[in-house]
Amino acid sequence: MADGADLPERESMEFDVVVVGAGPAGLAAAIRLKQLDPDCSVVVLEKGPEVGAHILSGAVVDPIAVNRLIPDWKDDPDHPFKTPVTKDRFFFLTRNGAIPLPNFAMPPLMNNHGNYVVSLGNVCRWLAARAEAMGVEIYPGFAASEVLYDDNGAVIGVATGDMGVTKDGEPGPAYQRGMALMGKYVFISEGVRGSLAKQLIARFDLAAESEPQKFGIGLKELWEIDPAKHKPGHVQHSFGWPLDSSTGGGSFLYHLENNQVSVGFVVHLNYKNPYISPFQEFQRFKSHPRIAELFEGAKRISYGARAITEGGWQSVPKLVFPGGALLGCSAGFVNVPRIKGSHNAMLSGMLAAEKAHAALAQGRSQDELTEYDGEWRESDIGKDLKTVRNAKPLWSRFGTPIGIALGGIDMWIATLLGGWSPLGSMKHGKPDYAALEPASKFKPIDYPKPDGTLTFDRLSSVFLSNTNHEEDQPTHLQLRDPELQKTSELEVYGGPSTRYCPAGVYEWVDADGNALPAGVLDAPGARFVINGQNCVHCKTCDIKDPNQNINWVPPQGGEGPVYPNM
Repeated sequence: MADGADLPERESMEFDVVVVGAGPAGLAAAIRLKQLDPDCSVVVLEKGPEVGAHILSGAVVDPIAVNRLIPDWKDDPDHPFKTPVTKDRFFFLTRNGAIPLPNFAMPPLMNNHGNYVVSLGNVCRWLAARAEAMGVEIYPGFAASEVLYDDNGAVIGVATGDMGVTKDGEPGPAYQRGMALMGKYVFISEGVRGSLAKQLIARFDLAAESEPQKFGIGLKELWEIDPAKHKPGHVQHSFGWPLDSSTGGGSFLYHLENNQVSVGFVVHLNYKNPYISPFQEFQRFKSHPRIAELFEGAKRISYGARAITEGGWQSVPKLVFPGGALLGCSAGFVNVPRIKGSHNAMLSGMLAAEKAHAALAQGRSQDELTEYDGEWRESDIGKDLKTVRNAKPLWSRFGTPIGIALGGIDMWIATLLGGWSPLGSMKHGKPDYAALEPASKFKPIDYPKPDGTLTFDRLSSVFLSNTNHEEDQPTHLQLRDPELQKTSELEVYGGPSTRYCPAGVYEWVDADGNALPAGVLDAPGARFVINGQNCVHCKTCDIKDPNQNINWVPPQGGEGPVYPNM
């Protein structure tokens, strides 16, 4: 792109607090700041075209945070918590059977009664309306693409991406310079593997004393089912088939209102076999007899995918840096056994807001909110995560049946003994991208062809996500070294990008443009093709590429999926 000196000056706006990301964490922070001081100026940037458009989660929500943030929420007729959990089931799946796991054997924290089945996107839309009514400025369609620093290296704001840049990196006829939003404090709440969070963690070495972050990929479909089969508030989780015992993951089935069911599948991204396709495993899961019967005569409404943080207690980095803080999934507050994180995300936003309010009242700015980083482990967030801290390492080390059993025992002990465990806090080991092993150790997996009724291909699924990107712009999927992609990603690992991506973004093709079959590790003229227009912003490529050779950055604001109620 043209040199910065040749570009027009950015317009600049100043606020007390700038929030990047209109998810549960960012919106809770904005609301809490306004509750504490109605005159506090707060802006929230959201890269989606509207609040909620890029939000995807199961979701069963623990109301602890909303009860605290908005105690009278039940008096609001527009609130989104319409479906309380009425039944809670756990199963271990075999190929054709389902072994029920007794609820009394589960640690108390696994009990979902008192929680709500929701669309998290609709929760965020509701929170955004509350925030705007309090005077929070929310700018959807603006992707924060750059962190701004002062001469001392402190964060002083963010800049939105330039619009109308052509594919060759030059300003086009519709070019518009991005805007600078300056803040006394900047809250980063971009969700999992956010591009700015990743930069800040590296620049300030925030992860120096934590374990590597761990991740999963969550795939979800929303269906409208036969009213005779609909059970509002019914919640079902499973693990086992179709994954083998060395590959972590599981499923969820949540009955919402209006005869709708959300079905999802999570695959832990520390899997070893490069031929695994999380999307195909999800489709196989739906073919299980106990699952398929629910969707007879049903209609698929929507599809999406999103990475999930799974490291928990051990992997949370230092949360503060000069001028700002990490919130929610940017910090990694998901409780993996509970498959929940939105309550902790909101609690983190509220805690950060309280510490920023106190700092602003003292006339402080652009310093570290050390109180936020110092108190989260003793808060309800820390209590939630500490109890389950060994579940993920045990699962990874011992495989599914043994690991889950040992994890359950450890959670019981920690629950009964106030967080203490005889295992201490186990280490996660290497990052997920380093877990992948060469393709020569495995055989390609023969996945069934989709039937178009219960199981589907990726491109028809992406269509349901309403994903759209302007084609004449620089790719937001940056390949650092094309040659390394061929000599390692293809020739050593068998091109796993063609399988781990749930949207068909990546292809390896031969000289004639034909897709290379799985198991072909080289071909004359083999090329790596990036179909960036398909990207649903799940960030899996940024996490799982074995060489960390793909860098995800935001496209132009407003682009990507548009989830109506995921």
